[in-house]
Amino acid sequence: MSDSPRSSLFRRGSWPEARRIGEILRQETIGGALLLVAAVMALVWANSPWAPAYEALRDFKIGPAAWHLNLSLATWAADGLLAIFFFVAGLELKREFVAGDLRDPRRAAVPVAAAVGGVIVPALIYVAFNLGTGDGALRGWAIPTATDIAFALAVLAVVGRHLPAGLRTFLLTLAVVDDLLAIAIIAVFYTAQLSVLPLLAMLIPLAVFGVLVQRRVRSWWLLLPLAAATWVLMHESGVHATVAGVLLAFTVPVVRSDAAGGPDAGPGLAEHFEHRFRPLSSGFAVPVFALLSAGVTIGGLSGLGASLSDSVALGIMAGLVIGKTIGITAATWLVARFTRANLDEGLSWTDVIGLAMLGGLGFTVSLLIGELAFGSGSERDDHVKVAVLAGSLAAALLATVVLRIRNRVYRRIHDIENVDADHDGIPDVYEADHEIGR
Repeated sequence: MSDSPRSSLFRRGSWPEARRIGEILRQETIGGALLLVAAVMALVWANSPWAPAYEALRDFKIGPAAWHLNLSLATWAADGLLAIFFFVAGLELKREFVAGDLRDPRRAAVPVAAAVGGVIVPALIYVAFNLGTGDGALRGWAIPTATDIAFALAVLAVVGRHLPAGLRTFLLTLAVVDDLLAIAIIAVFYTAQLSVLPLLAMLIPLAVFGVLVQRRVRSWWLLLPLAAATWVLMHESGVHATVAGVLLAFTVPVVRSDAAGGPDAGPGLAEHFEHRFRPLSSGFAVPVFALLSAGVTIGGLSGLGASLSDSVALGIMAGLVIGKTIGITAATWLVARFTRANLDEGLSWTDVIGLAMLGGLGFTVSLLIGELAFGSGSERDDHVKVAVLAGSLAAALLATVVLRIRNRVYRRIHDIENVDADHDGIPDVYEADHEIGR
């Protein structure tokens, strides 16, 4: 009896999904450029004669003290603005698994497994570098587990503009799942003190928000106060407030109900909210967080050497550069091995390694976890910032080399995927895929 046909890893999805992913990538690429500019500004400012002004800005407190919200601007950025970032990530993940191509478990298995591998291996490498130090260094085990979506896609826009659609979708989904795993880690392992009453009270505005969005209510004057109340109560509970963004996103419906015309009546509310909030997230929230968090006084070559010689910094850099590459590649290989799947035509494992290296660009969430692990402004937190920046830069350079080697192949596949001989607005390969039932 002959073997059943093997499935294909990184094959093209449907045309509507490819078009939507392309729009997301363009927005995130712009956001990544703004993120990079903000990070460079923070570094230059923190190491300039005007460094005291940077510290004063970052530590300036604002907000009602009666609600325990008299917070520094840096804390508002980490707890408040990043909640918007995680809200958008939650919307994207839910849409992919409910209405996108990843509702097929076979397609979803690859990026999910890769994200899990990209969390476990870097954490183990970090622990190996810091095991037995006895100085609290192990609290930072989760720092190298996160992949920065905007940063990775910004690099991809420069070095991999012709990357095939299947690989682009894989990287985006991997980064989103990675961020959701990171927020789960933050909620479980970085909650120092839990207050049950505010946590239970938080469920009330969250539930009302969920009921309203299920009924397709879009009125900001109703939804925004409920979202704010959910965030405030989550903050009061001791669980990191960004978790509220994910929970709110998961209540938003992806597909229109029958009463609203059904799936064919237009985009669901999740896509509507994502379209509205993604520019705010990538164009404002994340760059402002970078501006207020990435500034670290390096102290010249001697200070840089002292920072990078710390076991925490070594564990972070090794986790980002080596751990991410091994974890993502190995998990993808295991999926291929156990599902008997082949790489899509024209692709090789070199491409997987290149994308896995891009997964080592851990910036936004890595900096956030570093602050939670060691305290904002502490010496260890400064070492974390230097290590995250150095590790991410090294990962970007290595990924650039690997992906550039394959650029000629990517151009050929890209050209094939964009031929539209009948000028109907849909590339011919997607129409052919649909006809043969892919």
